[in-house]
Amino acid sequence: MDLPEVAVISGSEKDREIVEKVRKVLQYHNVRADYQVISAHRDPDRLDLYVKNAPVSVFIAIAGLSAALPGVIASKTEKPVIGVPVSGILLGFDALLSIVQMPKGVPVACVGVDNGENAALLAVRILNLIKN
Repeated sequence: MDLPEVAVISGSEKDREIVEKVRKVLQYHNVRADYQVISAHRDPDRLDLYVKNAPVSVFIAIAGLSAALPGVIASKTEKPVIGVPVSGILLGFDALLSIVQMPKGVPVACVGVDNGENAALLAVRILNLIKN
């Protein structure tokens, strides 16, 4: 069985619509992915264990509100992390700013609000660099 190349982690089941956008693009490009719902706030130990043991090359983290998930993942791995801010009460600006304003040493790539498609396409490009 082939191992997944990308881990797609959403902070909540409510992010299912964005996860599906990511899934469609990855499937179109024949990229194997593992999909998880793990909250950085409610289940930090499970997230830590998953990030440390995931046999993937890229993480896509989908999160709204405080959007801590991408930064927490990036703090636990040297692998690329792509953050997808999710729209909410503040139209996703809160999540967007949270993902964009990572501290030095904790890099996270950020795509537009609810733009799971671009996150998947960026993951595909990163994988193409790794493969070539």
